Amino acid sequence: MIVELFLGILKYLLVFLAGAAAGFFAARYFMQKYLKKNPPINEEMIKALMSQMGRTPSQKQVNQMMKNMERYM
Repeated sequence: MIVELFLGILKYLLVFLAGAAAGFFAARYFMQKYLKKNPPINEEMIKALMSQMGRTPSQKQVNQMMKNMERYM
């Protein structure tokens, strides 16, 4: 009787953990896909930020910033 109860609880716990793991990896995959399609920052934003700081960015500097941003995404 106690063994059956223990096995039932263990079964539900394993199903819960498997669902949580599957949900985590699915959410991670879809977020990475979304961020690649819609990056949080683009070249125009970098140019605007640098010009607000009082610098006129060259295209080379903008490209370097974009490469750095892509590396960490």
